[in-house]
Amino acid sequence: MRISILLFFLAISAYSNAQYSFSGYTNPEEWDRNVYLSIVEDYRKMSGVYSEQIIAKTTADATGFFEFKGNMLDTKNRIYRIHVDKCSDLNKDINHFNGHCRDSEALLFIAKNTDTLKLPFSFGNQVFCRVESNNPKANAFVKIDSLKHDMRFAYGEFRSEANRKLNNKKWFKALQYYGEALNEPIAELYIYSYLSDRSSDFHNYYVEDLKHNNYYDHLKTRLETNYPNTPYTLQYQNELAADRYMLESSNRKTTSNWNILLYSMLIISVILNLFLFHRFWKSNKSKIEDLKAKLSKQEQVVLEHLLMDKTNKDIAESLFLSVSTVKSHTNNIYKKLNVQSRDDAKSLFVK
Repeated sequence: MRISILLFFLAISAYSNAQYSFSGYTNPEEWDRNVYLSIVEDYRKMSGVYSEQIIAKTTADATGFFEFKGNMLDTKNRIYRIHVDKCSDLNKDINHFNGHCRDSEALLFIAKNTDTLKLPFSFGNQVFCRVESNNPKANAFVKIDSLKHDMRFAYGEFRSEANRKLNNKKWFKALQYYGEALNEPIAELYIYSYLSDRSSDFHNYYVEDLKHNNYYDHLKTRLETNYPNTPYTLQYQNELAADRYMLESSNRKTTSNWNILLYSMLIISVILNLFLFHRFWKSNKSKIEDLKAKLSKQEQVVLEHLLMDKTNKDIAESLFLSVSTVKSHTNNIYKKLNVQSRDDAKSLFVK
């Protein structure tokens, strides 16, 4: 019984001592002594300063030293930011509008409730620094920023459109592979948000890559496995579904546009054929009227009977004429129409 009680108190003691400690130094001559700790649950808001993300505030001492400590953080890895700025309490809302603040410095890191971190002095040149932590994932964002620094250097070597396109293609894959190699899905989200940002030069590559690359499904699986039911995973699931719906809608729209074009061409073709047919019919009718105008009224009547394949005797009986008169009218018709036979005459009037 005593052993059980002892173990119980030891467990409580261990739990109560389990706390985080994030410390570092600011430059008192450059920054306000207030230092802020934020939790980043929206990976589209990793860069910037957002008041709604702030969870703690402390004041650096005269040497610039500050520390956040306690046991209120999540027991699993989350994205945190520590930032300093020169903004007074009166103008913070204005200067931090939409997350942008020129007079601030921030550092992103991954941590959990039991972690100890020592941050780089004054936050300057973070890409060349290393966060000291018992959490091996803490430096993931620093490593990514270092790679992005190398990328910007490569772009600046030759400022041409051709060089920019080649670098876009190269660095899109390089960043994607690097994120996967970190073996930390929420660090991958830092790269994913950068590559898929609609304002980024990489966005067109992202759209094309999304059509055939199963990387995005694998990232979703890694997030669902390591961070189930977290804002990171839910946000990624929703964004991925939305982007794919956009692609499908775009494809349907393209197909629909092609169908509209084909139907339009078909309708135009039918209208054009009807127009040409009407024009031909009108031209042919005018031609027939011109030919008949060459004949006398009696010859026109005889012609109508000829076109009905009646014999001279039948025509004579129908018109109360003699057969010889019918023959005479027929010969006159041939001469005026410049034909040699009934078949020739029929070819002028029967189509």
